[in-house]
Amino acid sequence: MKNQWKFLVSSLVVTTVTFGCATAAAQTDLAAPAQIRHQQVTIGSTTPTPTFRTLVNFDGANGANTHFGVIEGKDGNLYGTSSGGGANGSGVLFELTPGGTLTVLYNFCAETGCTDGKGPDGLTLGSDGNLYGVTASGGAFGYGTVFKFAGVGSPVTLHNFDGTDGSGAFGLVQASNGDFYGATSYGANFIECTGNGCGTVFKMTPSGTFTTLHDFCSQPDCADGAVLYEYLTRGTDGNFYGTTFGGGTTNCGTVFRITPKGDLTTIYTFGLEYYPFCGGNPLGLALGTDGNFYGVTTDYPGAVFKITPKGELTTIYNFCAQIGCTDGALPRVGLTLGSDGNFYGTTYNGGTHNEGTIFNITPSSVLTTLHSFDGKDGSYPIGGLFQATNGTFYGTTTIGGSGGDGTIFSLSVGLGSPEGR
Repeated sequence: MKNQWKFLVSSLVVTTVTFGCATAAAQTDLAAPAQIRHQQVTIGSTTPTPTFRTLVNFDGANGANTHFGVIEGKDGNLYGTSSGGGANGSGVLFELTPGGTLTVLYNFCAETGCTDGKGPDGLTLGSDGNLYGVTASGGAFGYGTVFKFAGVGSPVTLHNFDGTDGSGAFGLVQASNGDFYGATSYGANFIECTGNGCGTVFKMTPSGTFTTLHDFCSQPDCADGAVLYEYLTRGTDGNFYGTTFGGGTTNCGTVFRITPKGDLTTIYTFGLEYYPFCGGNPLGLALGTDGNFYGVTTDYPGAVFKITPKGELTTIYNFCAQIGCTDGALPRVGLTLGSDGNFYGTTYNGGTHNEGTIFNITPSSVLTTLHSFDGKDGSYPIGGLFQATNGTFYGTTTIGGSGGDGTIFSLSVGLGSPEGR
């Protein structure tokens, strides 16, 4: 029997993903994760009072249903995309001043047949000062694009996905040699994952030379994982680390390491310790100051985990530990390392109003709820947080706000600028 589960990938839209790989019996060659130890605290006198501001209310015309966060350009302004809305209903690329003035720079699907792409995802600031990004669909073949944007005019399409090299791409990470590395949720081997393909990892030069490095579900029982919903993360060893939402021998997801040349190693398979229960479906990794990676799982109610580069995993917090899930539930995006060495993130549900939260968590498992969304200031965040050079965090919600189509917000907790910015 093939496993099925539901994953919220847009505002109140449920997408069912069925992975075409067999479910195997639990293995015993990996140790169970360490004992969970966590606590939740309220904001006390030693913690600066968070200052939350709604900066933008999306109303359709200026964008809608933002699935990704924002980044900071070299000019100090913020840049991002919305998956929907805009003049053509297919998403926009926008600029936002720190004071909250939003300017739409480009409306996607401006070309006949949406050859310029539609449904843009996250942006990356290249070392050349240009913005690089991907679209989930559209392009010459309908499977999405990789583009470059210089700040004015139209984006330049660098690559058109044709399905065999992936579809539904996520954002890019630039390596020290200037090449970009990214992942797709689907595509490649269309025999697997109900005919959608199980995703890829790829490399692309700034000029657009494209190479597929790995096709997921290429191993028996999808032991190498299937379907990616997050960025790759660069490790201190020069390799890239990431998660698959499904696949692995238990179909509960994996953590993997891949070299710049494409040699992939699965370092952890979720679900082995709880089989036949999952306890997994991970999203994203953030590199901590201790050299370990920190991420979240989305199997209800969700958790935060730490994993070493060798694959030793410890669950450090289980959400919904408080009555009414006031500490949050169901994270839908990975964590962000703050300049204080702690991690910051959001949950899709839970909080005082059950419309999501913003939280921070220390590497030693102390979680603090910093904000509970109430709908008027946005609902159901699934885009990651970004800490700008002013120390403030910026993020997005998929719906809610005065326009009903989501928001951009800021949250200040009195931190300084992140190192390296």
